[in-house]
Amino acid sequence: MSARGPLFRTRAGLLVATSHELCATLLRDPRFGRGPGGRNGGDAGQPAASFLWLDPPDHTRLRALVSRAFTPRMVERLRPRVEAITRSLIRALPEEADLVSALAYPLPVMVISEMLGVPPEDRERFRAWSEKLARGLDPMLTEGLLSETGQARREFGAYFSDLAARRRKRPGDDLLSELTRVRELTEPELLATCVLLLVAGHETTVNLIANGALALLRHELLPEAARRPRQVVEEVLRYDPPVQLTSRVALEDVSLGGTPVPEGTLVMAVIGAANRDPAIFPEPGRFDVTRSPERHLAFGLGIHFCLGATLARMEGEIALSALAAAAPGLRLAGPAPPYKENVVLRGLAALPVRLSGSG
Repeated sequence: MSARGPLFRTRAGLLVATSHELCATLLRDPRFGRGPGGRNGGDAGQPAASFLWLDPPDHTRLRALVSRAFTPRMVERLRPRVEAITRSLIRALPEEADLVSALAYPLPVMVISEMLGVPPEDRERFRAWSEKLARGLDPMLTEGLLSETGQARREFGAYFSDLAARRRKRPGDDLLSELTRVRELTEPELLATCVLLLVAGHETTVNLIANGALALLRHELLPEAARRPRQVVEEVLRYDPPVQLTSRVALEDVSLGGTPVPEGTLVMAVIGAANRDPAIFPEPGRFDVTRSPERHLAFGLGIHFCLGATLARMEGEIALSALAAAAPGLRLAGPAPPYKENVVLRGLAALPVRLSGSG
């Protein structure tokens, strides 16, 4: 896609940005947004559009209500718990394991579930719902997938509606209990926010941890995760970002890279391409954990910059560094681990490994 130029039209007429400069502009410029399709609505008992899909002022209002739970200071308070969960999961690894189901998936699910106040016995129910909602982000969905996504949203909404009712009667020390006390939050907005936080709070971090482990093992650089955890995670985010693309709508007639973009035009930002723009990252196809790739766009930019970026970074650093320290002989069990079918979210379906180099 990058070879076709920094901005091009597909045969279907979709405008696609691939350069770092144009993708950054698209994400940061307030003249691009989610558009009228992101108006907040929803019937009682059903999730409305989450603030991920909203423009100001609804986006500003809803994001502000939950952002204080994800400040660097609040996230740092979670570090001991994240480290304890990680140690427990790594200790339980058998000699041959699937690193996705054994570490990359359960760690972020447990963390965000505890933050929200979701009972441990309910967590496995989320997997199928989350997978369907993640597929729902993809373009050109079939009618069957659209139906499955809608059903997952309804079931997720019904679950959080019941849990919120219980938290109103018996509040706990968790984010959901706090949100139920916010009078400005309608019931549909509350449900949409809970679904967003739970799904976004683990789907992308699962991919970050698994994609990172794969890149480190393929390049025989796993020990670097213990030596320089931050640089490793930042390079993984650049090299193999969990979110490959996103989109914005022109909210008025505007120019992008000298190309006129009429109001209402949908423009796709290919994050994966922007993160390998040679104008920004020398030798972009090389996995180099010594570089400082903080200019990557894996978490977006502007008002929709990922709310959980600090938490995701911390979980990735802890998981990969602990894995390097505890299992220095870790090896891939096969050359080509399977990927999920998702287009927008890129991640492994499984990552078979052996704890030692034998076999």
